[in-house]
Amino acid sequence: MRIVVTNCNTTQEMTEEIVRGARAAAGPGTTVTGLTPAWGPESAEGWLDSYLSAAAVMDLLRTYDGPSYDAVVMAGFGEHGREGVRELVDVPVVDITEAAAHLACLLGRRYGVVTTLERSCGQIEDSLELAGVGRNCAAVVGTGLSVLDLGGDEARTEAAFLTAAERACAAGAEVLVLGCAGMTGLQRAVGEKLGLPVVDGVGAAVKLAESLVGLGLRTSRVGSYARPVPKRRAWGSALSGARETARRATTHPQPRDD
Repeated sequence: MRIVVTNCNTTQEMTEEIVRGARAAAGPGTTVTGLTPAWGPESAEGWLDSYLSAAAVMDLLRTYDGPSYDAVVMAGFGEHGREGVRELVDVPVVDITEAAAHLACLLGRRYGVVTTLERSCGQIEDSLELAGVGRNCAAVVGTGLSVLDLGGDEARTEAAFLTAAERACAAGAEVLVLGCAGMTGLQRAVGEKLGLPVVDGVGAAVKLAESLVGLGLRTSRVGSYARPVPKRRAWGSALSGARETARRATTHPQPRDD
């Protein structure tokens, strides 16, 4: 079984970290391949980044020409695009946001999400509601760390997570969820210190993807996730090339013959 894991940003180091977490969760015989968008934000924080990221990830999968795969894991917590990708590809698509929440609901009555910046909290809440798992969410709280900060001081990241987790627990959370793909690997250490289950969305998504493939299940093509209507579409990669050509023509105008 081959699972493709898409990073939602263009930071290759984060893709590599996410792939390590995915491979740690994968069962024997499962191959994990990480993909990084060629364009988009270096980190996804806020609505603008999220919509840009969604288009970049869909473009990435649309133009992918590597080995065939059996499932897609979308590693962008609370980011947009999962519905579009389900229309685009013919294999199961598992988003780490809803995967983590679904598993958390099996472990406790209410769960909390600990994420990066506070500005991402509303977006995550909306994503959970859209996935049908928002009702059981006690709180979504931020650590105050940016996505790119997560790749630095591990002790600082852990301390910030634990501090934010207190607010989620005070709101009634019985289970916690890592609210960023870049936090993968943190779950065991913070879970032991907090004394409650902590779910990593990357690992959760990989295991759910394996289950769907193993059961022979695919995305329904009846209704909402029917194949896209055939029409002309201009994608980001094509537009970027056109803009670059236009920029060069403006910067280096051709001499006129008159």
